[in-house]
Amino acid sequence: MPSRNTLKLDAPRQFYHVYARGNNKDDVFLDSQDCSVFLNLFKRYLSHEQQENIAGRPYIHLYGNLELLAYCLMDNHFHLLIYQQEEGAMSKLMKGVMTSYSRYFNTRYNRNGRVWESRYKASIILQDHYLHHISRYIHLNPKEWEEYPFSSLPYYLGKQSSEWLLPGRIMELFSGPEEYIAFLRDYEDHKKALEQIKYELAN
Repeated sequence: MPSRNTLKLDAPRQFYHVYARGNNKDDVFLDSQDCSVFLNLFKRYLSHEQQENIAGRPYIHLYGNLELLAYCLMDNHFHLLIYQQEEGAMSKLMKGVMTSYSRYFNTRYNRNGRVWESRYKASIILQDHYLHHISRYIHLNPKEWEEYPFSSLPYYLGKQSSEWLLPGRIMELFSGPEEYIAFLRDYEDHKKALEQIKYELAN
């Protein structure tokens, strides 16, 4: 069972369910460009080769220190599943992503103020079997989840691949994409785990 709500333990070699909402629960992803910009920030920090800004200054390079295993972007919040190899890597990633996206969002929409409700929240996952349910919860967030364009599901089904999204630690728990998609469709089993995850997310 994961610990509830905010990050209480920043430990190496651990899995975390990470999530954040828009300030006042406002939408933070208004169109496909916003989603693409947000996802490209993970590419910036998690690519194999260190990335640089337009001035040639290197960004923080976290490849090998942290793995992004799953994601889903909804209108006013996001969910991530992360495996942290090195202590502190998740904090660096989330600070970089959320700060950079806030700057982009405020500039694009000519606004000021906070974009996010608070610092991200992260729950450590202490039981291996719970990984199944977290990945399923993340991928079933959208109503039309099988066709939703802004989740990591296509990477699990072998339709896409990248060096910054690594589903291997979850997919090794299944025989292949067919078993995983059947697992997602098994709503009754999902329903029981959903209650646990809703408790974790409650404020």
